Amino acid sequence: MKTKSEPGLKQFLSESQTRVENALQQWLPATSTQPQRLHEAMRYAVLGDGKRVRPVLVYATGQALAVAPEHLNGPACAVELIHAYSLVHDDLPAMDDDNLRRGQPTCHKQFDEATAILTGDALQTLAFRVLCHDQSMGVSCDTRVRMMDNLAIASGSRGMAGGQAIDLESVGEELSLVQLENMHIHKTGALILASVRMGCLAQPEADPKQVAGLDQYAKRIGLAFQVQDDILDVEGDTETLGKTQGKDQANSKPTYPSLLGLDGARSLAKQLHQEALDSLSIFDHDTDPLRWLADYIVARNN
Repeated sequence: MKTKSEPGLKQFLSESQTRVENALQQWLPATSTQPQRLHEAMRYAVLGDGKRVRPVLVYATGQALAVAPEHLNGPACAVELIHAYSLVHDDLPAMDDDNLRRGQPTCHKQFDEATAILTGDALQTLAFRVLCHDQSMGVSCDTRVRMMDNLAIASGSRGMAGGQAIDLESVGEELSLVQLENMHIHKTGALILASVRMGCLAQPEADPKQVAGLDQYAKRIGLAFQVQDDILDVEGDTETLGKTQGKDQANSKPTYPSLLGLDGARSLAKQLHQEALDSLSIFDHDTDPLRWLADYIVARNN
């Protein structure tokens, strides 16, 4: 990870990752608690290596709107639990059938397929329990409900799950650029957008113009994230990626490089990156972490 934004990015990532890791440690059931194998699998799927882009976005949005980071641990945990559940289920034989995730065996390989299914189920429900009960959030009951609604829409058939359904239906098919974008707005972009929106919901006095700018920022980096993922599937290597390189091409999945070529995909990522930065023009330096994250998303190598 090399970007022009270091060392500010590196410090912000480290602080945010440590914060959400500590909070996740508290929410995840101990492996000594029955059913022990399920709880072990839940912790295996969530803790350890991971970029934590989505919870970091929650904290970065909060900083832009003057929300103290300790009030954002709940939504940061919730969005990461949903993300972890989605990875566990995406890796299953009935889905993408992957053996490697974050540099280690996928959950169904480390444990078994049934345990992996239950792990995803349990992580998803835990996310909403966190939003219900986290005492550090300091928000009204109405705001908690709005956060849960936001996360539910982003995770369900109109968001991430719907995007995965479209992805599975598109194997071996030729999609237009508009169709490919629609798929990834749902599959990848919805949860990234939800991360930023929950940061906004934590500030009830936020300026609507600023919220609109943050919304546009999230939509642009959500697509940029997927474009870079597609590029890395072609250019990266399995060891650095922490997952199987070349899997999309091997499975005849439509991607940005397959549709636009590598140069076209790189150009699109650059365009989306600039549009994301432009959407923050109404803010001052408090949005520096969001700018750093935009840089990181199109410069990362895993």
